[in-house]
Amino acid sequence: MLDKLQSIEDRYMELENLVADPDVIGRMDEWRKYAKEHARLRETVEAFRSYKDIEKELGEAREMLEEGADGEMTRFLKEEIAALTAKKEDLLEELQVLLLPSDPHDEKNVIMEIRSGAGGEEAALFAGVLFRMYSRFAERQGWKTEILSEHATDIGGFKEVVFVIEGNKAYSRLKFESGVHRVQRIPTTESGGRIHTSTATVAVLPEAEDVDVEINSQDLRVDTFCSTGPGGQSVNTTQSAVRITHVPTGLVVSCQDEKSQLKNKDKALRVLRSRLLDLAVQEQEAELAQNRRSQVGTGDRSERIRTYNYPQGRVTDHRVGLTLHKLDMILDGDLEEIITTLANHEQAELLKKVD
Repeated sequence: MLDKLQSIEDRYMELENLVADPDVIGRMDEWRKYAKEHARLRETVEAFRSYKDIEKELGEAREMLEEGADGEMTRFLKEEIAALTAKKEDLLEELQVLLLPSDPHDEKNVIMEIRSGAGGEEAALFAGVLFRMYSRFAERQGWKTEILSEHATDIGGFKEVVFVIEGNKAYSRLKFESGVHRVQRIPTTESGGRIHTSTATVAVLPEAEDVDVEINSQDLRVDTFCSTGPGGQSVNTTQSAVRITHVPTGLVVSCQDEKSQLKNKDKALRVLRSRLLDLAVQEQEAELAQNRRSQVGTGDRSERIRTYNYPQGRVTDHRVGLTLHKLDMILDGDLEEIITTLANHEQAELLKKVD
């Protein structure tokens, strides 16, 4: 482990020279890649350097003790050695966690796609509830949310809404949300007071950058059409809506939210690029024979992951058996306990594999 940590520190120092090199700075994409890697290694290197400092202090204290100090100094040295040994053990545990395989996309922004599932209008309303929940969570984190595409219903829900959340390590926190979310409640349209069950699906994609996915313009078919939906001067009058088809994969992305055709095209390309990155990741994991269903962070999107029960005021995450009786708070964006539990579970599973 120490040899691996030393090689990481050596790479960190190499990156320090690279990001300060004027020639590299002139190649902005290359410089940005090195700067991100440097930032990603910082926490591990700082912990390793603290570990080496403690090792040095321990060696000095033991050497002084062996040289034969007086009674008072002996007691002091023994206490110092005990305290440093405890710190060293804590740092070793921390370093073991830091060396666990990390998701290369953890630092990225996310593109979230919420779609109504079984349950008709009630499912669309629930999709709207989930959109507000994630928007409020992002707001609590100081992150920015922007809708890229939406298909709203007349009564305030969404058949589909696609949006980006920009913030520090947004993907690392939200990647656990992919899957089927189930709601149990009495719809406002239900006169008999019966509880209905509806679903909505959530997909969480790391937002791809140009350096992550190269798109050949010859592989794209771009169609324009009139926007549809409620109100607005450009609706049904101008060819501002854009549909992009990636011919090799058959992926189709549409956007009509902006009045400008160019802006709609840019938004659609953001979504397409992230879907292509997600597709590449899935293919890579299949090649490595990794079972997505066994991993909390990258669960199968057809899997039911969570239930929101309104009559009992509870939320249950089925992957880790966590039940919380604070539905209102969670729907208002208080997701920290759920997300932390899922992250800790994934970390524990990875540590078992290391052991």
